[in-house]
Amino acid sequence: MTNTDLIFEQARCISHEIRNHLSICEIYTQIIRKNLEEENIQNKSIDNALNCISKSIKIMCNSLLDLKSLNNISPKNCDIKSLLEEGVKLAKVYIHDKDIKIKCNINQSAEVYIDENKFLACIVNIIKNAIEAIDKKGEIKLSLEVKDNNARIKISNNGEAISREKQKAIFEEGFTTKPTGSGLGLHICATNLKAQNASLKLNKSTKNLTEFEIDIPVNKI
Repeated sequence: MTNTDLIFEQARCISHEIRNHLSICEIYTQIIRKNLEEENIQNKSIDNALNCISKSIKIMCNSLLDLKSLNNISPKNCDIKSLLEEGVKLAKVYIHDKDIKIKCNINQSAEVYIDENKFLACIVNIIKNAIEAIDKKGEIKLSLEVKDNNARIKISNNGEAISREKQKAIFEEGFTTKPTGSGLGLHICATNLKAQNASLKLNKSTKNLTEFEIDIPVNKI
């Protein structure tokens, strides 16, 4: 067995164990829901937290499947507006104690044929990066424009700019601008979107604005 085979086998084993523990988390979210229903307790914050946990578990499990297959894309028809709203909801947990406002302009909608979990992971990752780029106080904007059988999503922030030198390599595997970063987030996002006939690019990054753009073909009516 080669070193590559050993690494792949180890990755499969680790993936299996992680998925087992994620399933435990999902079981306990179901138990909590059931107990709340039996005790007739209604709490929107708890419901929202449980929904976010369940969705995050699904995204993580989907990502772990990539260790078993090189072609793990499961597209289906999805409403782009709903996906973006879900992505923003999931990403807000990273704000913590920062004073950051996320403003959305996603009044339009359209149907796209895409892997729901991989798309959500991409949106969450970009917003998370935007949050981390902002020191304490700032603003993140997300907009959607549907035109000529294409959905154009723009996500911007007014945090720290990315230098021109780093902009050239930002989507390369292993490249990161953060001291504790893995350099995989944006690379994985760009790769997964490309596999689904979509694209991710950095439009600009200045001291006033950093803007990413995702373009996805929409289903023709």
